[in-house]
Amino acid sequence: MIIKSANYLQSSTDIAKLPKSDMPEYAFIGRSNVGKSSLINKLVQRKELAKTSSMPGKTITINHFIINDEWYLVDLPGYGFAKRSKTDREMWKKMLSDYMTKRTNLVNTFVLVDSRIEPQKLDLDFMAFMGENGLPFSIVFTKADKLGKNKLAENIRLYKEELLKEWEELPPVFVTSAETGLGRDEILDAVESWNKVMTND
Repeated sequence: MIIKSANYLQSSTDIAKLPKSDMPEYAFIGRSNVGKSSLINKLVQRKELAKTSSMPGKTITINHFIINDEWYLVDLPGYGFAKRSKTDREMWKKMLSDYMTKRTNLVNTFVLVDSRIEPQKLDLDFMAFMGENGLPFSIVFTKADKLGKNKLAENIRLYKEELLKEWEELPPVFVTSAETGLGRDEILDAVESWNKVMTND
C-alpha cells in the first residue's frame, strides 16, 4: 500500500462523538512507552502525525486519522496508565471497552508489545479480553532493532510459547522497528487485504 495522504481528524473521549462508521478502521494500542506513536508515524511516513512523548501515558483520548481518504487509523490510550489516578484509569478502561465492543467498523486492533521484554500480565490480560469478546487483533512486536537477530527470535518464540498455554492458535504476528521500517510493508499489506474484503462484502 502506498500512503498518499494521512491527516489528523479528531480526538475524543466520548464514543458517541466518534466519526461515522463508514470506512474500515484499525486501532493501535499497547502499554505505555511501547513505541506506538513512533510506529504509527513510520507507517504513514509522517514525522509527527501521532505525538510522541518521553512521558508515558500521554495519549488519553481516542485519536482518529484518515489515511488515503479510505480508512481510519486510530491511536488509542495505552493501558497501564502511568502515573494516573485510579478514577482516571477506570474511566479510560470503560472508554476502551466501549470502543472495542461497540465500534462496528473496527476491522483489527494492533496490540503492540516490546520485543525486548518477557510477556507482561497487562498485555496478556488485554489479549484475553479481546479473545473473550471475539474481537480480532494482531500482535505487533516493537523495537526489534534493539536486539540481535538470535535474541529477537528467541524472545518472540518464548512469547508465542507463553500465549499458546491459553490460546489454541495465535493471531497474526508482526515484527517491527520504527527506526528501520521493519514490518511496515507487512502491516500495510494486511490492512490493504482486509480493506478489499470489507469493500467486497
